Parts: sequence; structure tokens; C-alpha cells
Amino acid sequence: MRVLGFILVLIYGIVLIQTSDGQRSRKEPGQTSLNEKVQQLLDMSGKRALMRFNGNKFRDFIKATPRNYSMVVMFTALAPQRQCSICRHAHDEFQILATSFRYAHMSSSRLFFAMIDFDEGSDIFQMMRLNTAPVFIHFPAKGKPKAADTLDIQRVGFSADAIGKWISERTDVAIRIFRPPNYSGTMACILLLVLVATFLYVRRNNLDFLYNKTGWALMASVFCFAMVSGQMWNHIRTPPFVHKTPSGGVAYIHGSSQGQFVLETYIIFFLNAAVSLGMILITEGAARRGDVKKRRIVVIVGLALFVVFFSSILSIFRGKAHGYPYSFLFK
Repeated sequence: MRVLGFILVLIYGIVLIQTSDGQRSRKEPGQTSLNEKVQQLLDMSGKRALMRFNGNKFRDFIKATPRNYSMVVMFTALAPQRQCSICRHAHDEFQILATSFRYAHMSSSRLFFAMIDFDEGSDIFQMMRLNTAPVFIHFPAKGKPKAADTLDIQRVGFSADAIGKWISERTDVAIRIFRPPNYSGTMACILLLVLVATFLYVRRNNLDFLYNKTGWALMASVFCFAMVSGQMWNHIRTPPFVHKTPSGGVAYIHGSSQGQFVLETYIIFFLNAAVSLGMILITEGAARRGDVKKRRIVVIVGLALFVVFFSSILSIFRGKAHGYPYSFLFK
């Protein structure tokens, strides 16, 4: 009986081992496939933080399952013949973001960055129903992308800081932006100081121009126009110069009060300067002594400048602050 019991226990152990080996062999292919995918992504991102995908890689690493990682993909068109004026700038910002993430999270397999160019994956553009570029989409680890997984470029822009904030909202991964050092501003400031010092040294015997009220007033006005137009906002947020609309045109004015373009600040600078010039002409014409006819002409010109360009500024503000009820000459 003992021998029979021993034989039964031995047979039961052999069957149990074979069953566990069979279950392991059925689970192992999927696990190995996922591990291989993650390892391949780590190897590729180690060489290039912003990976360049084609149609096959998109299907293998993003559309195929299983997947336990998130992907942020930029769909772009960098070829010159595509005439995407902002794609290169968007690519540079996205590259800074991807490099910053990989620098701080070298061994992380939770998030990866990739880009797909239209000329290398036009079928993917058709699959995703994209007819414009650039487009930033977050593909979560589980499920399909939702509406909030597409970056609203019109509202927040595509600077590295804006994309990083959007990613942190979607993945809870905070990314600190590390920009390459840019010494052009420092060199320009040093050069300006040298030129000013040289000019003062040459004119050291005649410094009466320092007491010129008109010159100081002009410099103060230019500084005020620059600050009011949003030059400091451009320096902080680095918005695009212009934006290409979905219809194929070019937008010079941002459609929201939460954003602006670089060219838009130049337009506002010019409009504010024209309004100020109109006020100066009105004041000078009314206060000047002399020919009444000339004074009247100066006042009329100043009034025309003030009315036209103030109406333009009001119209732009009305277009950006939706629901603003007031307008003057232009709507």
C-alpha cells in the first residue's frame, strides 16, 4: 500500500508539473512580446529621444496590443514642398521636450515620444483622418485616445512648456524643460553696452543730447509699446510667428484671448504707435500758434489716425474676446 501511495503521489506531481509548464508556455509568448517591444523602445529612445516612426512602426508599437506604456506622437510635414511654415518650429520644441524627459527619466518605460512625417506615413494620416499638421496626440497605455488626448494648438500653442503641461495633465508625468544655452541675448547686450560706452567716450565733450526730452520720451514710448504689444509674453511662451489654418490660409491674429502670434505683437505695436501719433498731432495742432489752416489740417490728420487705428485695435480685441459688445468703425 505504501508503494502504491508513493506511485500515485509521484504521478500526481508529474501531472502538476506538466500542467504548470503548459500554462507557462501559453502565457510566455505574450509577455515576451511586450517585454521585447518595451526593450526595443528603450533602445531606440536611448539613441534618439524623439523616435521617427513610419507606418509599420506605428502599427507595431502604438496600435498593436499588449501595451503598458503611453506614447505622445507628433504628426507633421517637414518636407519643404509641403509648405508647413510652423512644422519645423514645432519639431524643435517637441525635440526639446523629448530630450528633457529622457534626460530626467533615462530608464523610464512609462512614456515615449515619436513623430510621423507625412511623406513617411501618409497611410497613418489617412487612418487617423488628419488633414493638417502639426498635430500632437497622446495614445494612452489602455484604451483609445479621447478628445482631450489631442493638443489644442489654437488655444495653448506648441511650445515645449505648453506640451509638457498638457502631457502632465494626461499622464501625471511632470517634465522639467531643459533648453540648450543660448548666449545670443547676452552677446547682444554686451555689444550694446560697448557701443554705448564708445559713443559716450567719443562725445565726452558734448553730452547735451542726454538732456534732450524728445529723445528720452521717444525711447520711453517705444519701451511702452513693446511691453503693451506682448513682447515679454513672446519671450516667455515662444509662440509661433503665424499659424496655418485648416482651410490652407495663414492666420496673423490668434483667435483666443489666451494666446497670440509673434506677428500679432508687431501689428499691435504699430497700431498703438499710430494712435499715439494721432494724439500728439491733435495736441500739437491745437496748441501751436500760427496759420489756422495748417493747424486745422494737422488736427484733422491726427484725428483720422486716432479714429482709424483705435477702431482697428478695438476690432482685434473684439475678435479675441468673444462676446465683447462694443465696436467703432470696424467689426
